[in-house]
Amino acid sequence: MIRRACVAGQFYPGNSMALEKAVQGYLLPEGGKKEKATAVIVPHAGYMYSGHVAGAVYSSVEIPDNIVLIGPNHTGLGERAAVMDRGSWETPLGSVNINQGLAGLVLENCKLFTIDAIAHMREHSLEVQLPFLYHLNKNISIVPITVMHWEFRECAIMGKALAKALTEFKKDALIVVSSDMNHYESDPVTRKKDKLAIEKALALDAKGLLDITSSKDITMCGVIPAAIAIAASKELKAANARLVKYATSGETSNDYDQVVGYAGIIIN
Repeated sequence: MIRRACVAGQFYPGNSMALEKAVQGYLLPEGGKKEKATAVIVPHAGYMYSGHVAGAVYSSVEIPDNIVLIGPNHTGLGERAAVMDRGSWETPLGSVNINQGLAGLVLENCKLFTIDAIAHMREHSLEVQLPFLYHLNKNISIVPITVMHWEFRECAIMGKALAKALTEFKKDALIVVSSDMNHYESDPVTRKKDKLAIEKALALDAKGLLDITSSKDITMCGVIPAAIAIAASKELKAANARLVKYATSGETSNDYDQVVGYAGIIIN
């Protein structure tokens, strides 16, 4: 099965040369030491708004051949925890294969994950990560996962299962969480709310992250993927997290009345 790019030309340039130039422009200059990460949290808005935040994260970490991509399901299509387990994803830069072996391990370790391609056909959250990842490592293969709402108990189960799958896989891998932060409130309100959520993420407190986003009405669209990834990272012995960059859409649009927040976080 080939998954066609559905937001090329909208969220990012659809022309390969223009896309290559855009991605390179958002990455930091070469030369800094790249760290080995267990997971990263990166935004998925249009590149003009959030590409510089994503680029700062991707410039700072090693990109291994094996990537677990986990993001929110914005469309409502398909299963609640949908794993596309075979085929490839097209991008303007080239085709990225699905890692069938790792996808199989994820599915074997937790029945909450379901084989489902439908959820991925029109979902943008994972697609926008691929040009960055492919530009930095053309040998990548991916396990694409989208999730809808789950309680903390299920997030913890899925996180533990993902960690077990990665341990059994026995090769270097990176978990990439695709998430924007608070949506469509003023810049000061969004920054205040996002600070609360970011503090929980940096503390590797998955339950606290779910609780604070719920109690403070922080509309972080990838909070469930982030909670799953944090749970997995702790199982994999990650102990640290740092905020690489934060911004809001207001910095690009000059509309500070209704912004979206973007955070780039590394977990290792």
